[in-house]
Amino acid sequence: MEFIGVDLAWNEGSDKKAANESGVVVLDATGRVVDAGWTRGVEETVAWVGRNTRDDALLFVDAPLVVNNESGQRLCEKQVGQRYGHANAKVSANSTNIRSKRLGGVALRERLESIGWHYSDGCKGPPRTGRHLSECYPYTTIVGAPALGYDERPPYKRKPKSMPVREFRERRAKVCDELIRRVAKLSSEDPPLDLSSHAETRALVERPSPVPDAVYKHREDLLDAVLCAWSASLWSGWGREHCQVLGCDDPLRDGLRATIVAPAKDGQRG
Repeated sequence: MEFIGVDLAWNEGSDKKAANESGVVVLDATGRVVDAGWTRGVEETVAWVGRNTRDDALLFVDAPLVVNNESGQRLCEKQVGQRYGHANAKVSANSTNIRSKRLGGVALRERLESIGWHYSDGCKGPPRTGRHLSECYPYTTIVGAPALGYDERPPYKRKPKSMPVREFRERRAKVCDELIRRVAKLSSEDPPLDLSSHAETRALVERPSPVPDAVYKHREDLLDAVLCAWSASLWSGWGREHCQVLGCDDPLRDGLRATIVAPAKDGQRG
């Protein structure tokens, strides 16, 4: 089975403004990075997935894939805050509903379903055969996977309100380099992940994180895609022993349930 990670730009873009970059990564069962890079927009992402997929594949996407609540926050998003926001982990999720303007993940799911992919909410465990996609959230992987050694969300994205912008940019680069260093050590874990096996992911390790926003975001998108792909491998190999599924209590609507598959330590489970 192949494991694909997509850090999707939530805004689909338009004729007047192109979509932001999405990081994309595919791993094989040995942890080797088969391909890695960036796409723009849903169609380009679908085409990249098609080029890198065989018969059996599990795709984890960092974006809302099922949105069927009219207002407020999806149950899976509420449970992120309930289970990962306590103590020092400080992880929460944005609110998404059918009124939200950025629903690129829904468009991606529908497009992939039209060419034979199947949405898996994960409530019955990881799929074993076929092509399936599920939603994930890299922050829960960072604080929920013991192999990465984080109890608190590292500030490699969101700026603390009290911190000056310039200071934050310099700090996040250092924090990101430490996160990459820990991800690189997953080569000896189960499941493995070998960042050195592809030029783009090897560059994450060999080059320091840049300070300016645009080039930093380019790097961060790829790193998050790596975390998505490895989370898919973790879910496939270990199931509920190392992961939980947020949102399984949500009733089906139009045959679908919005969930997030998230690595979890014992104290983070419902």
